[in-house]
Amino acid sequence: MAMCALFALVAAACGDSAETVDAGTESQDAATSCDTLPLKTDGVLTVATGDFVFPPWMEDDDPANGKGFESALVYALAAELGLDRVEWVRTGFDAAISPGEKDYDFNIQQYSITAARDEVVDFSDGYYVVEQAVIGASDSPIASATTLGDLADTRLGAAIGTTSLDYVETVIEPTSQAAVFDDNVAAKSAFDAGQVDGIVFDLPTAYYITAVEIEGSQILGVLPRVGDAPEELGMLFEDGSPLVPCVNAALAALESAGTVAALEDEWLTQGGAIPTFTE
Repeated sequence: MAMCALFALVAAACGDSAETVDAGTESQDAATSCDTLPLKTDGVLTVATGDFVFPPWMEDDDPANGKGFESALVYALAAELGLDRVEWVRTGFDAAISPGEKDYDFNIQQYSITAARDEVVDFSDGYYVVEQAVIGASDSPIASATTLGDLADTRLGAAIGTTSLDYVETVIEPTSQAAVFDDNVAAKSAFDAGQVDGIVFDLPTAYYITAVEIEGSQILGVLPRVGDAPEELGMLFEDGSPLVPCVNAALAALESAGTVAALEDEWLTQGGAIPTFTE
């Protein structure tokens, strides 16, 4: 995935005025500020995640076991930051996207970076480029859909507060109002009960659901990207968090070392060609 150079990351994150600042001095100041990490608890990285977590992002509903892409990434980031203690707290997905002070250093649970969210919280640089996918029953008429227009007359659903739901409502624009679920677990239950024809998830989650959780389902296709910039997942911080440039620098180092790509290969990459819906 595209990643800014470490120098640019630190310089951009620490600029706090419209005045021109010497780049070398700014970079040195940022590095110095990260020597003593501005954490909620000294020596401990406190990380929030969902009330329920699921593969391939985390395994066994246990973020502390280091298994799954996001859990493994957090422990790699902690090590890069020089920390050997990570404590986990749980939050609702939508509740975390609210203004105000947080009781954790950052939150990681597949938050797509959007302009609207960035008005009330801060994000790290992206750690994963997202593609959205539609899951449907393999023996359903929806399985023959090949274009976004083919999806217009179907009953689709997604979890509240997600970019998956945004895509359904603003890009596909189905004739029937999209079903909205409190979380992915509820979305999967509704699909299993036949209340919707299809549900929209990010592609790695769709792989797991079709392989393990919904018998007879399949990934019907990947949804085409909208706009010039790809959708990326970022770690969510309280607005103005001084920890953001430190995490960005650690993330850039892991990216440069090939660690992030290796974790993607281990936890997120699946074989087999998936068709892409056309517009």
